[in-house]
Amino acid sequence: MTELITKSRLEKVLKNGHQAVTSECGPPRSSDPAHIIEKGNLIKDYVDSVNITDNQTSVTRLCSLAACIHLKQQGIDPVLQMVVRDRNRIALQSDILGAASFGIHNILCLSGDHQSFGDNPQAQNVFDLDSMQLVQTVRHMRDEGKFLSGDEIKVPPDMFVGAAANPFGDPFKIRVPRLAKKVACGAEFIQTQCIYNVDKFEKWMEGVRDRGLDEQVYILAGITPMRSVGMARYLSKNVPGMDVPEELIERLKGVEKNKQSEEGITIAVETIQRLKEVKGVAGFHIMAIEWEEKVPEMVERSGLYPRPAVD
Repeated sequence: MTELITKSRLEKVLKNGHQAVTSECGPPRSSDPAHIIEKGNLIKDYVDSVNITDNQTSVTRLCSLAACIHLKQQGIDPVLQMVVRDRNRIALQSDILGAASFGIHNILCLSGDHQSFGDNPQAQNVFDLDSMQLVQTVRHMRDEGKFLSGDEIKVPPDMFVGAAANPFGDPFKIRVPRLAKKVACGAEFIQTQCIYNVDKFEKWMEGVRDRGLDEQVYILAGITPMRSVGMARYLSKNVPGMDVPEELIERLKGVEKNKQSEEGITIAVETIQRLKEVKGVAGFHIMAIEWEEKVPEMVERSGLYPRPAVD
């Protein structure tokens, strides 16, 4: 295969040695794309790429591929999130080709939330491939120019391939080896779970560096601002794999209720500023869930604006 020409802004930013900034938007439960276009335009000048979630929490929404196309038409570099919950290998490969045909060059390969959490708990899950096999599939299609069947792809999809990582799940000792498996499968960038326990994340990064993984994959640290002490408590008690230190909850409790969201933004900015100095952190993935209007403020206050120009 001939060497690929980099077409993704995200890939260019990272390969040029800049710390990248990505964010994400959830598509609407509607056929009207206005909502996703508005959110994309709100943050486009402050981030390098925008993830589009794929029926997150197993709730039916405008499909990720269509939403990515709408953002692409706005001049935004989209990241297509693709879960293996809903599609077999035929449909997955088909959608990868479809995305590439519209000039979408980033993909994040995920398992997907179990359907029992969503609006159709009786739905049949698929999981024909797992998320690591999806990473392998995209790389095989791109690098070998072949389908999983072995048939040739005349114009292979030019994709920058990503995966997710949770540095906080139990048991902690398998977190770095699990990342290593995703890198071995072909992941080129990683977006992590939301980081609140910075000390534990830094310990995870030590293990990442010890294995030289920071030299093999770009790691984008996940940042989600807290809107209230109630949100902090909910994440701490109800979301598996989420690590919210008690001192963070106490810090939010110590602020007037109408100022807790402002304090949550400040905590997120402080986290970014601290992690900017951690070797191996290649950028930040800001997940301001239905709070996209705060992304520009966080990027500016963190010293990550303006974004670099790349060819």
